[in-house]
Amino acid sequence: MAIDIGGTKTLLGTFSEQGELLQTLKFPTPQNYHDFIRELANNVEDITTNKPRMAGVALPGRIDRKKGIGIACGNLPWRNVPIQNDIEKILGCPVIVENDAKLAALSEAQLVQKKYSRVLYDTISTGIGMGVVVDGRIDPDFQDSEGGEIILEHEGKLQMWEKFASGHAIVQRYGQEARQISDPAIWDAIARNISIGLIDLCAIVQPQIIILGGGVGEHYEKFQLPLNKYMEQFATPLNPLPALAQAQRPEQAVIYGCFLIAKNE
Repeated sequence: MAIDIGGTKTLLGTFSEQGELLQTLKFPTPQNYHDFIRELANNVEDITTNKPRMAGVALPGRIDRKKGIGIACGNLPWRNVPIQNDIEKILGCPVIVENDAKLAALSEAQLVQKKYSRVLYDTISTGIGMGVVVDGRIDPDFQDSEGGEIILEHEGKLQMWEKFASGHAIVQRYGQEARQISDPAIWDAIARNISIGLIDLCAIVQPQIIILGGGVGEHYEKFQLPLNKYMEQFATPLNPLPALAQAQRPEQAVIYGCFLIAKNE
C-alpha cells in the first residue's frame, strides 16, 4: 500500500506486486494528528479488505528514519509524531516512512533510468522540495536536503528561494494560481525565479537531468522556453546545463515512489 500525506489531502493507493496501480482514494488531511490517524483507519477500510504485505508512507518535512518519527511536517502542525508505529497498528504490516519529495524523485528517476543515472527532482508546488536519485536509489547525502530553503538575493534582499519562486509565492504576487496564468511576461518572470535556484542546486548536485513536478511543474510547457533561456545564461563551463524535463506522473509520482521504496526495502 502507498500513503501520500499532504498538507491538504492524503492519497491512498494499492498496487499489485508487479507495480500496477489498482485503486486510489483521497481524503482531506486533518490538521490534528490524532484526527488524521482515525480518518486514515476509516479510509483504509474503504480502499481494501486485504491485509497489505508492506506499505510506503510519504510525509512532508523531516523524518527520523530509524525511529519512524515525523519530526516536523511542513505545512502540517505535527511535531515528533510516531507515524510509523501508528500506521503499522492500522495496517498490520511493516511500514517505511520517507520524505514525499524524495519518493517522487525515486519514482520519476525510474522512468528515465535507461538514459540518466543521476537525477535531480524538484517539486514546485505550495513550497519547493527536492530529491536526488543516483543509480535508482535515493542519495543518502541529500536525504534531508531542503532545496526550497536555500538563500538567494531577490529584489535587493536575501530570501529563501521558495519565498519568491513557489506556487504560494506566485499566488501572492500575481493573485492567480499557475493554472490560471496565460501571460507570457508573467511566465518569463516565474521562469527566471525558478532558474536561479535550479542553477545553484546544479553546482552542488551536478545532475544529468532535472525533472520538474508539482502544481507549477504541471505547466512546464508554458515556461519551458524562458527557463531554458535563463538556465543557459547562468550556466558556466564548471556548472554545465543538464537536461530539463517535466515529471511524467506529476499527480501520482509520490505514491509510485511509496510502492518502489516498499518493494526495495
